[in-house]
Amino acid sequence: MGIGVSNWRLARAVSLRGHLGVVSGTCIDSVLVRRLQDGLDALDIRAAMERFPLPEVSLRTLKSYFLPNGRPEGTPYKLLPMWREKVSKAREQITMLASFVEVHLAKRDHDGLIGINLLTKVQMPNLATLYGAMLAGVDYVLMGAGIPREIPGVLDAFARGELASMRFDVDGLAPGETRELTFDPADHFDGNPPMLKRPKFLPIVAASSLATMLLRKATGEIDGFVVEGPTAGGHNAPPRGKLAVDETGEPVYGPRDVVDPAEMKALGKPFWMAGGTGSPEAVQQAVDAGAAGVQVGTLFAFCEESGLAPSLKYSALAQVRAGAVDVKTDLRASPTGFPFKVLNLPGTNAIAEQYEQRTRICDLGYLRTAYKRADGRIDYRCPAEPVKDWIRKGGAPEEAVGRKCLCNGLMANIDLAQTRDDGLERALLTTGNELANMRPFLGDRESYSADDVIDYLTALVGDRRRDVVYASGSAVSAGAAEVVAS
Repeated sequence: MGIGVSNWRLARAVSLRGHLGVVSGTCIDSVLVRRLQDGLDALDIRAAMERFPLPEVSLRTLKSYFLPNGRPEGTPYKLLPMWREKVSKAREQITMLASFVEVHLAKRDHDGLIGINLLTKVQMPNLATLYGAMLAGVDYVLMGAGIPREIPGVLDAFARGELASMRFDVDGLAPGETRELTFDPADHFDGNPPMLKRPKFLPIVAASSLATMLLRKATGEIDGFVVEGPTAGGHNAPPRGKLAVDETGEPVYGPRDVVDPAEMKALGKPFWMAGGTGSPEAVQQAVDAGAAGVQVGTLFAFCEESGLAPSLKYSALAQVRAGAVDVKTDLRASPTGFPFKVLNLPGTNAIAEQYEQRTRICDLGYLRTAYKRADGRIDYRCPAEPVKDWIRKGGAPEEAVGRKCLCNGLMANIDLAQTRDDGLERALLTTGNELANMRPFLGDRESYSADDVIDYLTALVGDRRRDVVYASGSAVSAGAAEVVAS
């Protein structure tokens, strides 16, 4: 669901119904400091910060970012330093704190299951984000947008209080040359780091062959899979085989892109189907095919508890009621190179004319990739940054065409838009194709709750077990909807 849409409130609501509620961990450090600068959820956030095991980090963060009455009108947000291969201990700690707060609030005052969803592609913050979530007792980790082969071993090491490392992808390295990202819990504690619960790990895959490879080559235990089809929102896997596009420029997916549940069942691990699973019939079909349940994002993204800006929810649901939903799979929008679902809403950066008016700037930098310069130093670039900067750093000019700043657009989706000289950053809303099929569920309503979604999804399978539905950031399981919201 992008950044902050599957927030702690949505994940908690799903978990309280006996399903897996999942918080989005992407950019969670910037989400926290912007909430603090707006004075949002101050009592809840400060209460969670008081439970963080490094109290000096909480105090330092409040001193630097908390504005009890919010920012003066027209004042830009204060920014965190952008992530790099090596950052300060303080930079790691504010990220640990942010994921801790989100997971702690989602788990507060109940014993339900909570997961966290991260993008494998966003490498640099992931170790600190995972460790902070584990300090809060996160139950599941879900990761897609790449091949998270090393994450199981990372979780094992963190559970033991030990240093963890993973390969750092850097363009331009010499043959045989490698770089690593490392995180050592001992750097943050005076004594021995605590022993922690090891969360279960669910990679998000688009092919049974990838699931098979992960079972063989992962650095630790794989506890199950989320099997995501090309109709899901956010980033999609590219079509298998030679790329073909339709008359609108969207990628054409075929039979090879449909995962056979029987192949997943044969692997002997529980799996949840995702993408096009937002109906009672789809949940029943998944369960009958052997799935533990389904992951659902789109229905939860627009519910009352989600972090999506109310104005965007209203506009999107108005399109649903009017039968005018327009979701496109954009091959160019994401700097990652993955296809990315975009909802065409007036006034947002989904509209090309709107986005072309934006002055390119890269000041969050989560999707920057590393490259080795001619002088041997490591630098960072993003095809959505100013084109002259991208080219100066060795990027191909054609790679910058059509790229959009997801970091700032997705922050705007949750009412945390940065203030620029010419106004606020515009939103860039992602959603699955399922939005166009929501009318039978929505009816004439202008809003609905997470409870409404779960009641709807579990109408055929029953809401009896805690493993049927989860919202992508949450999940719904058989006999219960395990809903994952991300």
